[in-house]
Amino acid sequence: MAVKAALPDLGLGPNKIPDFTEKETQEKLSRSAMQAFFQIVEKWELTTAQAIPLFGKISESGFFELKKKQDRALSQDELTRVSLVIGIFKALNILFNEKLANQWVTRPNKNPMFKEARPIDFMIKGGIPGMLSVRRFLDSARGGR
Repeated sequence: MAVKAALPDLGLGPNKIPDFTEKETQEKLSRSAMQAFFQIVEKWELTTAQAIPLFGKISESGFFELKKKQDRALSQDELTRVSLVIGIFKALNILFNEKLANQWVTRPNKNPMFKEARPIDFMIKGGIPGMLSVRRFLDSARGGR
């Protein structure tokens, strides 16, 4: 399960939400957020065509450049998306063994929410609201732990 990137301490207490609009927060979180995102993409064995829309509006060449350098601050939208991917990854690894957790997003799902589609397709089509729905679905499956 381990994703090596450790998110920096922002000095926020429990139940405090970081302000992704603040440039300082964006700069503090971006490098570790990108490292975590690319590690999760690899563990989930996503194609570039699947990973890019999860990350946000970025060209394929821009995506590869970012993967290579990871040297810019992410936008509020990008940090929100990466945060959701990390939360989904964490929830899956609480619910399932590592192999199933890593396959779950790319396997067809019979839950009515997905209509037998793969969760990755649901998230790509739904954008942030779709990703948030998957996160909530998994959090409810694990009892909100």
